[in-house]
Amino acid sequence: MSSDSVRLPRRRASILLGLGLATLLAGCQVRPLYDEASGTSENLAAIAYSDVSSRVGLEVRNRLIFLTGGGAGEAKTPQYRVELNITSSVMGVELQKNTDNPNVGRVTVTGSYTLKRVSDDVTLRTARRQATALVDFPEQEFAKVRAIRDGEDRAAHQLADLIKADLAATLGR
Repeated sequence: MSSDSVRLPRRRASILLGLGLATLLAGCQVRPLYDEASGTSENLAAIAYSDVSSRVGLEVRNRLIFLTGGGAGEAKTPQYRVELNITSSVMGVELQKNTDNPNVGRVTVTGSYTLKRVSDDVTLRTARRQATALVDFPEQEFAKVRAIRDGEDRAAHQLADLIKADLAATLGR
């Protein structure tokens, strides 16, 4: 069997595969998430957020207000409303050798939210997201408390970024 008889079918198959992939990619559209024509930025700035009861929930809420409002604060006449429910948990991951005290931990902030249009109270999106931050637990108790708080703040900011991206994707459609 000659090498040309083996190369020819492989070459045809690779050409057909390349043409098929090019056809699939031709149908894709790439456009900016915050395109001015779609009005996503204006829609994000027109969101009101529900009150929250925890410190971590307040971090998420304040970050969302800053991100979606572009630093201008909450909307005066909101067109959309987001009901937030934020919880956080701390877990020790790795124990020290001679004691039962953890020296490495994980802070998880979980947020469930519902986006509704104010005019007709239609639910546009309901979702649940979570963000995790790793923390080191020092020997000193105050330093440990502070490390947990910093971890909660980092996870809260990550969660707010995730929720904002979800809101932008929903309102950009």
